[in-house]
Amino acid sequence: MPERSVPEAVVSPGVELGEGPAWDDRRGVLVWVDIWAGRVHAYDPRSGLDEAVDVGQPVGAAVPRESGGYALAVQDGFALLDPDGTVTSVAKVEDDIPGNRMNDGKCDRHGRFWAGTMAADQRPGAGALYRLDPDLSVTTVLTDVTISNGLAWSLDDTTMYFIDTPTQGVDAFDYDAVTGELENRRRVIDVPEEAGSPDGMALDEEGLLWVALFGGGAIRRYSPDGGLEGVVELPATKTTSCAFAGPDLDDLYITSAHERLSAEELAGQPLAGALFRHRPGVRGLPTERFGG
Repeated sequence: MPERSVPEAVVSPGVELGEGPAWDDRRGVLVWVDIWAGRVHAYDPRSGLDEAVDVGQPVGAAVPRESGGYALAVQDGFALLDPDGTVTSVAKVEDDIPGNRMNDGKCDRHGRFWAGTMAADQRPGAGALYRLDPDLSVTTVLTDVTISNGLAWSLDDTTMYFIDTPTQGVDAFDYDAVTGELENRRRVIDVPEEAGSPDGMALDEEGLLWVALFGGGAIRRYSPDGGLEGVVELPATKTTSCAFAGPDLDDLYITSAHERLSAEELAGQPLAGALFRHRPGVRGLPTERFGG
């Protein structure tokens, strides 16, 4: 697969912990978050402007909502962000566990919002994966999760892919698209530790997975059977997530971070924390909206 461009920084200077890119096709903007700052960003590729809204607490993911605005995975659970900037909590999740927060999240093709948690000290097994249905009910899907991260669903909607970062790989589940239930967990991709830690993830129109490697400064393209099909290198070691975007879904936007980098490390990678754009030579799939 030929690369069509070198990744370019489109929003810089960078943020402390960028995450969760998602394409809002109705507004024509790339939505992404700065987790610790509690800010939801919207980058407009037509104007080059990036605007942000403060939602009042750490935010791990923001996804477009069918009725307008966005659904959020925030520090203490799920919330809704209205177009006027109003934030409304709809479901508390682990707000009784000090130090836990929600992390990455994504919607499936049936309007369900999946997002997981992690402990600030990254205690093994302290987090979980949850599902917010369009009726605003919450289901605990997985427990014994350490750092809940990337999500994706296969082209035929029968498999869900999931990343728990410290496990160094991507797991697959048999996925019931009608009920949202999972079974038969198995490992499909192993990421060597020297390549970095698997973080966010996106699926392209050919059914291959693009996995961000935190600490590895790269996005790797894998086949669902674990074969490495390509590598995109970034000038920022803490690569966090990616999403296909743009009118033709042929741009790959990549978030990154500069948290906990030393002054010397920052000097060596001044674009750490930037939002990058790359033309990979393959299209992605539309960002699904939350149905509630």
